[in-house]
Amino acid sequence: MTEKKLSELEKLRVLIPHWIEHSHSHRHDFGKWVDVVRQDGKEKAAGEIEKALAKLTEAEDLLKKALESLGGAVEGHHHDH
Repeated sequence: MTEKKLSELEKLRVLIPHWIEHSHSHRHDFGKWVDVVRQDGKEKAAGEIEKALAKLTEAEDLLKKALESLGGAVEGHHHDH
């Protein structure tokens, strides 16, 4: 059975959930490193990483809104590296 070729917008609806998941994994890492640098007395660096973490969270929210406006994720498809 051949699989239907996805349109460019459908491809984007497959990619966006992947981007959100990827960003989410980085948010977890950033939080860990905030603790590491803070324990080493590097408060300024910790604050900057926290700002980056907030921007990642904001980016995820915007991607979720974009995906919703495109009709949501394409069922039955996933993005592979």
